[in-house]
Amino acid sequence: MTTNNNPNISDQILEQVDTVSDAMRNIGGVQDVDIATAPREIVWEDGKVKLYHFSQEEPAVAKTPVLVAYALVNRWEMMDLQPNRSFIRKLISEGMDVYLIDWGYPTKVDRYKTMEDYILGNLNDAVDFIRGEHNLDKINLLGVCQGGTFSLMYSSLFPEKIKNLVTLVTPVDFDNEEGLLFKWAKDMDVDAIVDGFGGIIPGDFLNTGFDLLKPMNKTRKYMALPQTMADKGRLMNFLRMEHWVADSPAQAGETYRRFIKDMYQHNKLIKGEFELGGRKVDLKKIKMPALTIYAKGDHIVPPATTKPINDLIGSKDKELMEFPGGHIGVFVGGRSQKLLTPAVAEWLKERD
Repeated sequence: MTTNNNPNISDQILEQVDTVSDAMRNIGGVQDVDIATAPREIVWEDGKVKLYHFSQEEPAVAKTPVLVAYALVNRWEMMDLQPNRSFIRKLISEGMDVYLIDWGYPTKVDRYKTMEDYILGNLNDAVDFIRGEHNLDKINLLGVCQGGTFSLMYSSLFPEKIKNLVTLVTPVDFDNEEGLLFKWAKDMDVDAIVDGFGGIIPGDFLNTGFDLLKPMNKTRKYMALPQTMADKGRLMNFLRMEHWVADSPAQAGETYRRFIKDMYQHNKLIKGEFELGGRKVDLKKIKMPALTIYAKGDHIVPPATTKPINDLIGSKDKELMEFPGGHIGVFVGGRSQKLLTPAVAEWLKERD
């Protein structure tokens, strides 16, 4: 018979017991998981689509309001995850007047909603509402990820309505071999997927695809769960992120079908072949000041898919900015609060 005389074993067991005890106490004390708590009001809506105007404690420094257009995939709440990690709150504190378009939760009735409906309809109506409210000819537009691609299309077709354009982690060149998402989409039978799901793409289906981009990330996250739960702050960060992921909306089938085919599979936007409502989308017609932001460590929208924006648009006043982080870190990372968001606000104020 052998015995283990290592005194550290007992200490390790006691540490694990303490960890589990702290974890159970913390999780038992969680009453609710709140995200997107920045005060706001609905100022315009059309069916499921809403336009929010965020409250300000002090009058805005910039006279030109900014409209935020997030992607259809996932929810905009990532930009206001919690008070001290909020892209939206930071923009407001830097003197910006902020609006945001919420695309809502598509259901079966929205299966035939098209990119024209979203961009020429909802986005254009929101822009016109803000212009009317502020008695301005032009407003600022800030597009995020797919919402940035939509914003490029819109600014090309309606340059007379946009004063300054900001895009964050936005894909424009879809003929890319760096990102797995771009590789997979090229061989996807999107017709079979849309029709197989009955014209509405479940959010869980999309999330599974994102998880597979870096499958070990999820494994590591859950393996560290006991230590995460033992720390109240880390636990709440974890729960807020999980809340956001689980709240992924479905996608309107016809918009999803066309975006995959025209962007990922045929790269029509960068080729100058993409049309909306019978109008050619020419990125050279974007001549307003433009700020293009990419994330150096982005595995969802690699930098190589975003950087070409700076060469494709016709703006003389244009800037390419690198963020030293990943796709989500652009919104919730400490460097986003300290460096990126203030830089975006300052860039807009200088051109106000």
